Amino acid sequence: MPSEILNKARAYEAEHGAAITPEERPAYHMTPYVGWLNDPNGFSFYQGKYHQFYQYNPYATHWGPMHWGHAVSTDLLHWEYLPCALAPDSPADNGPGCFSGSATEMDDGKQLLLYTSVVAEKQPNGEMRDIQTQSIAIGDGLNYEKPACNPILTQKDLPEGFSKFDFRDPKIWREDDGTYSAVTVCLAEDGSGAAMLFQSADGFDWHFVTVLKRCNNEYGKMWECPDFFELDGKQILMLGPMEMKPKGEFHNGHNVIAFIGSYDKDTHTFTKEDVQLMDGGIDFYATQTTLAPDGRRIMTAWLQTWSDTEDKPQGCKWFGQTICPRELHLKNGRITQNPVRELDAAHGKRTLHENVTVQKETALDGIGGRIADLTVTVAPGEYRSLTIKLAADADYHTSLTYDPYTSMLTLDRSYAGSRADIVHSRSCKARSQNGALKLRLLLDKNSIEVFVNDGEQTMTAWIYTPLSADGITFAADGNAVVTVEQFELNL
Repeated sequence: MPSEILNKARAYEAEHGAAITPEERPAYHMTPYVGWLNDPNGFSFYQGKYHQFYQYNPYATHWGPMHWGHAVSTDLLHWEYLPCALAPDSPADNGPGCFSGSATEMDDGKQLLLYTSVVAEKQPNGEMRDIQTQSIAIGDGLNYEKPACNPILTQKDLPEGFSKFDFRDPKIWREDDGTYSAVTVCLAEDGSGAAMLFQSADGFDWHFVTVLKRCNNEYGKMWECPDFFELDGKQILMLGPMEMKPKGEFHNGHNVIAFIGSYDKDTHTFTKEDVQLMDGGIDFYATQTTLAPDGRRIMTAWLQTWSDTEDKPQGCKWFGQTICPRELHLKNGRITQNPVRELDAAHGKRTLHENVTVQKETALDGIGGRIADLTVTVAPGEYRSLTIKLAADADYHTSLTYDPYTSMLTLDRSYAGSRADIVHSRSCKARSQNGALKLRLLLDKNSIEVFVNDGEQTMTAWIYTPLSADGITFAADGNAVVTVEQFELNL
């Protein structure tokens, strides 16, 4: 039976979430039913639907007691809200709450949730500290029960030198032989993160296997939200470093990076061969992947970052959203990302302008709007820069500027409507082919997702611009020849 705390959350969200109209939400990006969303959790395919849980405070548009919100979809674009799945209502998680985790299916058809449970504990010096452990919940896709064996992983399961205060974010999967594996992150004695592998025969009794990868203070400090999966013949360890210093393509603050390498299942040895940044934009964190029934590796993420969570629209009823899910592949040793093909199936009216020479700021007939799938192809040529303005009017715009000589693509939302002194601009290096460039741009009211050269790079950002600003323009220093294709979306 649902607890009193869970029933209270469900009653609140049923009343207040239902009062938010579809027009107040994005068209094809998932938001919380009401209140606050951060990390997507439990991203999985179960009983014929994609399930996306999420870190959730139904009572306010800021971080608070962590619940698990819950939504399902058949196409990864339209999300049906289900009642809150988990609440901080058990001895293992009655502190700050039920933190990030994941989901898989059990042999009996039940869904197993594995999550970080947190309680406050008084330390020998009298200080109260949050202790992070791992717990499970078992359910039918709607209601979940927490067994009395929780927590199933605690400090006693960790090797010596690892912290009980920073031990979180389990990602679970089933092995070919039916056993369960999970990767978590934990703070090591050197003050930086590590990714750790655990295994279980039945999903209840878990044991430590190995440390897959240590940060060694090379990639930020503490790590978060790990994932470990095979992709096109390589093994991927994806995670979110905190407190990164700029280095190569990595920016300061919170990043999402992917180690690409090989994995020996017999010795449980992961060997890194390369590492890459997963998004060069502003708002992208807490990734999680799942396998689609057709074998595609699909990734979701929080379309936000921690540094700008206080900069939100006045009077907003919800805050936080997830990206349009992306298909992952390996190409030339790097991970590529593209919107799920389900979005192509939503394409409606097509508008095409071929080989347009751009100099001064130019608008094109039929190109515009705040819900759109737009592809801009720039031909090789003698131009010094190309700027695309999105969500634009006389007062507002967000710009993408490409410099063919440095191959740098810059996303700038300084004029998008924010009043906060936060990061508004980031640049990433796009592969240059004599000035040629291909950009696919997804707009969905308050977000922009950029896919560079068929997903070789991505840039993602939240924008606060009034929806009345819906212009799209093109301008070049020199003569840039562009082909622009836009699809209306039948959603």
